[in-house]
Amino acid sequence: MVVLAASIVSKAGKVLLSRQFVEVTRIRIEGLLAAFPKLLGTGKQHTYVETENVRCVYQPIEALYLLLVTNKQSNILEDLETLRLLSKLIPDYSFSLDEEGICNAAFELIFAFDEVISLGHKENVTVAQVTQYCEMESHEEKLHKLVQQSKINETKDVMKSKASEIDNSKIEKNRGDKGGYISMPSMGSGRIDSSYGDISISSSGSGFGSGPTFGSSPDVESYPSKSKGQAPSSATAPSKGLRMKLGKTQKTNQFLESLKAEGEVILDDVQPKVGLSKSAVPPPTDPVILTVEEKLNVTLKRDGGIRCSLSRVGVWSACVLVFVETGGNPGILFKSHPNMNKELFANENILGLKDSNRPFPTGQAGVGLLRWRMQSADESVVPLTINCWPSVSGNENYVSIEYEASSMFDLRNVVISVPLPALREAPSVRQIDGEWRYDSRNSVMEWSILLIDDSSSSGSMEFVVPPADSSVFFPISVRFSATSTYSDLKVANVIPLRGGPPPRFAQRTQLVTQNYQVV
Repeated sequence: MVVLAASIVSKAGKVLLSRQFVEVTRIRIEGLLAAFPKLLGTGKQHTYVETENVRCVYQPIEALYLLLVTNKQSNILEDLETLRLLSKLIPDYSFSLDEEGICNAAFELIFAFDEVISLGHKENVTVAQVTQYCEMESHEEKLHKLVQQSKINETKDVMKSKASEIDNSKIEKNRGDKGGYISMPSMGSGRIDSSYGDISISSSGSGFGSGPTFGSSPDVESYPSKSKGQAPSSATAPSKGLRMKLGKTQKTNQFLESLKAEGEVILDDVQPKVGLSKSAVPPPTDPVILTVEEKLNVTLKRDGGIRCSLSRVGVWSACVLVFVETGGNPGILFKSHPNMNKELFANENILGLKDSNRPFPTGQAGVGLLRWRMQSADESVVPLTINCWPSVSGNENYVSIEYEASSMFDLRNVVISVPLPALREAPSVRQIDGEWRYDSRNSVMEWSILLIDDSSSSGSMEFVVPPADSSVFFPISVRFSATSTYSDLKVANVIPLRGGPPPRFAQRTQLVTQNYQVV
């Protein structure tokens, strides 16, 4: 017996599934299956038809036919038994016996047919065995996984027991140590390390440890913990237990040696000298820092028009008077902080507090002492204009973008972000002045220009994407910064209120974009 193919066809002759078990061309099997509905007669009791070379054994399944194509020398009884076995498998894999159900379960049915028929000959299997083979369940694999999981659970139990033993041993050792101090429960943990008569104290804020400790030494000095990249020394390392130690223990030395072997940089402890007072260290003298920052909000329309607003900000210093020079821009209105002397600023352009004994707020980012604002609909005041021209040509969309910069500012780190439709791959860039990057996650094309000055006051980019509506490419967002501002505010001088030489001061000036879009 040789089964050439096992197929499922509709009563109209449409082939839904066919599995060949011997070498046969596709044209031949399609011809045999196409001729099968024409060979069916009416009023016949048997379920097979024959041609000159092959025999077709079939069984109706609702609106379909399950068909075996065999040679004429095949045993028809064995073919019928194979046909019945296949007909029992089909309902197990296809929930509905129609075209859609058969097509959805096509691969599962092919795998099941392969378990029943091998190289054209029927295998001695049952429906249950075929199901088991296709599910590929392995008792040995399940047993192996159970053994592995039991080993993992056992290792975790051993780890927990060892950790508990270590904690208990530490507690017992702490109780047995005699350091000449009283141990009391308190929030936080600390440790006192004594070495050569000097005592240094450090503490950490987690867990329970010892509270008040007593010792005798003429000088007591606390040191902050070292940075993360350095190994903690005996005077600063936080510890769960609280005990007094003379010098470094052997375990500490072993720990430091192991860190050195791993490539960590270990700094030796420097003991403080007796008699050195903290008051002898001179305080740091930082210069007065004055920050001038402008934030630009611009909304450009793709068809022309502009809405521009400018705001910001201020100065940080101490008990001083700040002399400033404004750029004389009539469109900018300055407003000082309520705590500032407004008359002094209006008449003499001097920033000073109403209460001369009160210092300026230092180190508070976002607290401005002087603010100003400018609004304009004049497109000539915009430092950078963007034009976008999308055009469809055939199956491609050509997008041309150009920028024009004014001569007022030198723009740095310019990034123009253009939204794109969802793409499978990056767009094709035909021409660009600068660099580009495609953000596939957000579907955004980023055009980057490091510096825009008088030598590069204009530039363009052209890329190609699949056809899409022109509104997809908007809004276009722009980011940049500049070292000059619209207000041209400058700090002329800083004078201390309490006498003495004028302090050194530094001015930071920048123009940044807060919301710059082309809609």
